[in-house]
Amino acid sequence: MAGEVAAAAAVTAPVADPDPTAAAFFDVDNTMMRGASIYHFARGLASRGLFTTKDLLRFAVGQALFRVRGNENPEHIAQAKETALAFVVGLKVDDVVRLGEQIYDEVMADRIWAGTRALAQNHLDAGQRVWLVTATPVELSRVIAQRLGLTGALGTVAETEDGVYTGRLVGDLLHGPAKVEAVKALARREGLDLSRCTAYSDSVNDLPLLQLVGHPCAVNPDSELLEHARKNNWMIRDFRMGRKATMIGLPIAAGAGAIAGGVAAGIALRKHYRSA
Repeated sequence: MAGEVAAAAAVTAPVADPDPTAAAFFDVDNTMMRGASIYHFARGLASRGLFTTKDLLRFAVGQALFRVRGNENPEHIAQAKETALAFVVGLKVDDVVRLGEQIYDEVMADRIWAGTRALAQNHLDAGQRVWLVTATPVELSRVIAQRLGLTGALGTVAETEDGVYTGRLVGDLLHGPAKVEAVKALARREGLDLSRCTAYSDSVNDLPLLQLVGHPCAVNPDSELLEHARKNNWMIRDFRMGRKATMIGLPIAAGAGAIAGGVAAGIALRKHYRSA
């Protein structure tokens, strides 16, 4: 259901001289952007006094442990979904979008990988549409896509009533297999030929998405994805300064790990707006 919901929420922008059956799909964290987008969002909240340094440090440590332990399993995903409810409940959609726009300009813009952005532009120049596909909340994902001039974004969708988040997700987190279902649903809606499409990711967690399209590409890949890409003669692009490069901000935080950052950020926002 998460995939169908994400596809339904995607907004399509027109392209010049369109190639209507081909498209490109980009993961965000450490593929399009250095670090985790939701972590950068939390940093932006901290700079506004909505997030303490202690909270931010605790979040960063938790994200790092999540990555090291490889906690990408159904139990942890389910826990993240439950906790994500606390992130969204009571928040106004307009507030999240407004803050997302400000924080992107202040914190995220200079963390975009120039090489990955150039790959996306190549697809746009060829008349192909380009979507972000990420577990990041769809409102923040759309901000990133709009700032980059991309077609749109597929992201995790939260339920709203009268412009306010209810605290419930529509479907599930857009992660792993859900990304595949979202892209399939979008392809049906837009008339895409997936054998002509391209997908980009840094993480082995996106292997199902990469295998779905005719042209997979590993960007800044983790060791497992790099090994798989080499064995299957996939395109590989690495825009880091070195294999052991230290990432700006927080190292890779995919799926449930990224959503966990939103939890603390959302709680800070909720407290702020309730006291306003």
